[in-house]
Amino acid sequence: MIKIYTPLNKKSVQRLKAGDEVLLSGIIYTARDQAHKRLVRDKGIGKGRGRDKGLPFNIENAVIYYCGPTKTPPGKIIGSCGPTTSRRMDEFTPQLLKLGLKGMIGKGDRSPGVCAAIKKYKAVHFLTFAGCAAFLNKYIKKARVIAYKDLGPGAIYELEVKDLPLFVGIDCRGRSIYKTKK
Repeated sequence: MIKIYTPLNKKSVQRLKAGDEVLLSGIIYTARDQAHKRLVRDKGIGKGRGRDKGLPFNIENAVIYYCGPTKTPPGKIIGSCGPTTSRRMDEFTPQLLKLGLKGMIGKGDRSPGVCAAIKKYKAVHFLTFAGCAAFLNKYIKKARVIAYKDLGPGAIYELEVKDLPLFVGIDCRGRSIYKTKK
């Protein structure tokens, strides 16, 4: 297992290869399709740097987890928080990568356009365990809503994670575990 930390940096992203097993620690952000739509449409994407881009968090070298946590049970930090289908965000991903997003976590393959953007902007697409949402919350040490509370589970959460288990689905060279040679 390769341990990496957020914010991601060029060296940590470049050393990863499709299929690598990773333990991620640090701050990540949740965002699903409705939050992505707002980030791109409503927040002045493309202006300034970091938070000055009109975003509710600094996107440079950040990781977005395609997740909508369930209601937090008493005594827990967060509810179940498994990955959602990554392709739902493909319409918005190239624009966010251009602004400095370095990592995404979800499930499933990405469109050819997103794969090309991952390679162009030297980012990485991680996969985590689908169907194990209640299991994954044990890796989350802190959670708070930072934007779009009206979206309920689709709000943007800031999560502090410790050793979140991931696989590299698409590396910064454009290699994908979904593309196999015959």
